Amino acid sequence: MKPNDFKKELQQLSPQQMGEVLDGLQRELFKLKLNASTMHLKDYSLFKKIKRNIARVLTCINAKSK
Repeated sequence: MKPNDFKKELQQLSPQQMGEVLDGLQRELFKLKLNASTMHLKDYSLFKKIKRNIARVLTCINAKSK
């Protein structure tokens, strides 16, 4: 998914739904870290992509709370 599409989808969500998306991304990052420690990953760029998506969600949550 392109970053702009992700941002547009986030802006349409309520803060509670954004929290659920954030939880899912954090779980995905945790699983990725576990897989990286136990076996070889094919695509290490997923770390960067997931972390950026987490930052996008947090930014949208903070913007909506203000």
